[in-house]
Amino acid sequence: MGVRKKNMADQLKADRKQRAFAKLTNCPTSPRKMRLVADQVRGVEVEKALQILKFSPKEASINLEKLLLSAIANWQAKNEDESIEDAKLFVKSICVDSAGMLKRLRPAPQGRAHRIRKRSNHVTLELGSKNLSN
Repeated sequence: MGVRKKNMADQLKADRKQRAFAKLTNCPTSPRKMRLVADQVRGVEVEKALQILKFSPKEASINLEKLLLSAIANWQAKNEDESIEDAKLFVKSICVDSAGMLKRLRPAPQGRAHRIRKRSNHVTLELGSKNLSN
């Protein structure tokens, strides 16, 4: 039994090494606003997703564009002998989770300050390849 579990654990580690993903933590945007942008690129080819994010007027698209570029760089590091065009990369999954509240101070009249709470989120983006069937 122990040998079988160890082989399965080794297989999971090998599979994890082949996955191309990127994580963004504690992004100071509300999860709802980030999900609106993330839904636009889920399941879309990488080139088209980059163009959607580049020309989107939403503020959350800037962070997601950087995250997508990071995931592409991670894919290139793991697959040095292949080209992106031949692999037909697409956004396999994108998950937006809520994170902790950020506490900020906003100036108020007469030297006072108001405490405000800002929402933040975590985003995980994973790429898949239509040729490699990831």
